[in-house]
Amino acid sequence: MTTDPLLLTGEVDDATARLLRTVAAFDSAHIAAASLLPGWTRGHVLAHLARNADGFVNLFTAARTGERLPMYASAAARGADIEAGASRSPAAHLDDVRRSAERLTEAVDAMPAEAWTATVETPRGPRVAALLVWGRLREIEVHHFDLAAGYRPDGWPEGFGHRLLHEVATDLTGRPDVPPMVLRFDGSRHQLAIGDPEGAPTVTGPAPELAAWLIGRSRGETLTVTPDGPLPTPPEWI
Repeated sequence: MTTDPLLLTGEVDDATARLLRTVAAFDSAHIAAASLLPGWTRGHVLAHLARNADGFVNLFTAARTGERLPMYASAAARGADIEAGASRSPAAHLDDVRRSAERLTEAVDAMPAEAWTATVETPRGPRVAALLVWGRLREIEVHHFDLAAGYRPDGWPEGFGHRLLHEVATDLTGRPDVPPMVLRFDGSRHQLAIGDPEGAPTVTGPAPELAAWLIGRSRGETLTVTPDGPLPTPPEWI
């Protein structure tokens, strides 16, 4: 998958369209049902996605203007906004997700070329603005899966699944709480090592399924382990 933020905006548009189709089919019972995230309903996930889009608008504005704008006013404010929006009607959720996505598109379109090299402050630390579009794409695709509404990792675009897997494997490498393992893609000799590969189990499967398991969104039922045994237990990623 490309790393060019301007090309990735098309991927964000496509992912948003898929998300909106899912949300358009929700009724009040669907909104109130549990998501895959502990303690969150689908309404919580949707409220988060809308406020996340607005948070990215803040970051793009900071990159464009030089103003020091945080993604969220505070962690407490972020949580309060999600709780306040979680129980809204299906129509209100659909409208909020759509309109917040449109505001984000406008913010991206307003970025001059030089602003993409600016550094902004995210909850995960400083980031170059050029990486923000990927961050939003990751939020949409992973949380669409979290809605537990039939959208699964095998529906992720192939490039997305591979890039997510490489990102997570890179982030986990070197952490003392990560068990060593080798990740191998189905039908390929390509593999990723986390920790010392000598004697480490090899976990094999499709890249999207490996990524979903590694970020704690899947129990890895479709994955195989060599030598035969239990899957390693990855730590919490984010």
